[in-house]
Amino acid sequence: MQSDAAAQEMLDHFSNPDAVKHYAEGPRRFVPGFADLHRMTSILLAEHAPQDARVLVLGAGGGLELKSMAETAPGWTFVGVDPAAAMLKLAERTLGPLSARVQFRQGYIDDAPDGPFDAATCLLTLHFLDVDERRRTASEIHRRLKPGAPFVAAHSSFPQGHSERATWLSRYAAYAIASGADPDKANGARAGIDKNLSLLSPEQDAQILREAGFASVELFYAAFTWRGWIAYA
Repeated sequence: MQSDAAAQEMLDHFSNPDAVKHYAEGPRRFVPGFADLHRMTSILLAEHAPQDARVLVLGAGGGLELKSMAETAPGWTFVGVDPAAAMLKLAERTLGPLSARVQFRQGYIDDAPDGPFDAATCLLTLHFLDVDERRRTASEIHRRLKPGAPFVAAHSSFPQGHSERATWLSRYAAYAIASGADPDKANGARAGIDKNLSLLSPEQDAQILREAGFASVELFYAAFTWRGWIAYA
């Protein structure tokens, strides 16, 4: 992770009852095309995953992507991993009866079963990790996948030159405000990202996936400060 203090700060945020209560409002305001990202993820996984696929979902707290995939592919089952117990409980509530198809694990990638899995996702999560931990996590996801299995990753990733970073972070906040977020909260999120996250450029993020062993790394989603890739074990 980042420093132990930064990791604990992140975990504390996603354990805060008020933050958990209002979690579902955030991604839709801060991530352009959020619901479309979920739909595209299911489509890309289904190109190679069987109808009875077992799917690893890292960063599963909240359950929004789990619900989308479970509704799209009735035969899939899931292992959902997240470090925040409160967010896993929210995921279970979000899924309702669909939660019967999900095995929840509190923790990080090392707490996930060895698999092998037919597919995996990691959405809106890897940007919380520093470069070394991001590379290690990607490698551990790869190790848990069957040969050729698809992996979708999407997270904050944009040009990191000094002037470029500031411009794109301002656009991140502006989009959230235009989508109905409280301006103070949007600008506070911008400042927190700038201070605490070791963000990478899209080229660097794609290279990390290749170094982790993934092949045919392709960009399929780009929206302001967000990028998404499909790759294969």
